Amino acid sequence: MSRYKGPRLRIIRRLGKLSALTEKTSKRIGLPGQHGLSSSRKLSQYGIRLKEKQKLRFYYSVTERQLLNYLKKARKKKGSSGKILLSFLEMRLDNIVFRLGFCPTIISARQLITHGHILVNGKKVNLPSFSCKPNDLLAIKNSSVSRNLVNKNLEISRNNLIPSHLKFNNQTLEGSILSIVSFENVGLILNELLVVEYYSLRI
Repeated sequence: MSRYKGPRLRIIRRLGKLSALTEKTSKRIGLPGQHGLSSSRKLSQYGIRLKEKQKLRFYYSVTERQLLNYLKKARKKKGSSGKILLSFLEMRLDNIVFRLGFCPTIISARQLITHGHILVNGKKVNLPSFSCKPNDLLAIKNSSVSRNLVNKNLEISRNNLIPSHLKFNNQTLEGSILSIVSFENVGLILNELLVVEYYSLRI
């Protein structure tokens, strides 16, 4: 399944607030679709698990295949597969750029990265899925276009709190990763066990 490129507010109405997907809020209430307002159908257990999985996929802007591959990788490690899965997603470069405030959404962070504006340890990285590690240093490309773009975004996201596993230098526009993200600092609130249960029959 390819990455979703449709209307984001439609997803917000279906799944609830997802700050990394869009900053906009819908004026409409109820679920999307012709019968959204009148729909009072109770979700099945499968529907509940599917909704949690969709929250995770749309928040981090990953494809179905990417999410499944991350879970397979998480299941090979010791510990809670759900929490390890969230850790993998949080340490993606596009998410780190978003959490540092360089961009207002993960989707715009992906664009910033693919256009070559981000340096990791002094080298240009244009893969949004790049896996960051503790002690990695993120910087903005030394060009007026790159710096003006990020400065404009920082003005918008100034009030956003930077999680404790990250550090940002406002003077040099550099961010550093202090440690692996802890479960308390994950940007999305959801039941990760339901996501693992959803995929349990596919792995």
